Amino acid sequence: MQQMGLGFEQKDEILVLDSDQSNASVQYYPNFIIEPEASNLLSELLSGVEWQAESLWIAGKERLVPRRVAWYGDPDAQYRYSGKLHQPLPWIEPLKRLKAMLQSELNTSFNSVLCNLYRDGKDSMGWHADDEKELGHEPVIASVSLGQARAFHLKHKTNPKLRHKMTLTSGSLLVMQGTTQQYWLHQVPKEPNITEPRINLTFRNIKV
Repeated sequence: MQQMGLGFEQKDEILVLDSDQSNASVQYYPNFIIEPEASNLLSELLSGVEWQAESLWIAGKERLVPRRVAWYGDPDAQYRYSGKLHQPLPWIEPLKRLKAMLQSELNTSFNSVLCNLYRDGKDSMGWHADDEKELGHEPVIASVSLGQARAFHLKHKTNPKLRHKMTLTSGSLLVMQGTTQQYWLHQVPKEPNITEPRINLTFRNIKV
């Protein structure tokens, strides 16, 4: 990982899952964004993102999603997840700036980002894979965390012995690529004792 510019520093990557052993490729950069840039970006996005409350139909009942969300991207980057078609909001400057940096570092293209706000430890994300057809074959998902550190769990879809637990800290970058979404699920579990917010930004490339 190369130097990213003001507020970013070089750190060795941590290999979380190796494709040769687990049908996955997951790398973690714990200090992708250094302080005070990480805290400044958190404050900027807490107030600047158009956070929305979403609901899902589960077993015939409409239930609120336990977090706030926002979908930003290029005009044609429509995305269907959780059974709903999402139209992208136009890019705002901090997201556009971060997208450009990630594209340069990872040598890939992104045209959209899913923003999740976990207001406290009662907010969560259940087990799922980012395997929607709009993401194409073997997508690259670049996940940036800001704010409160939260647990992140991975488990293999068919082999219950293959599991991994880690903590995503503020300013960190997690990259999932290769066949990760095909073979693995991931979640952000509830942590009732946590009272501070966390923002997660997952940059993607929607096939249009």
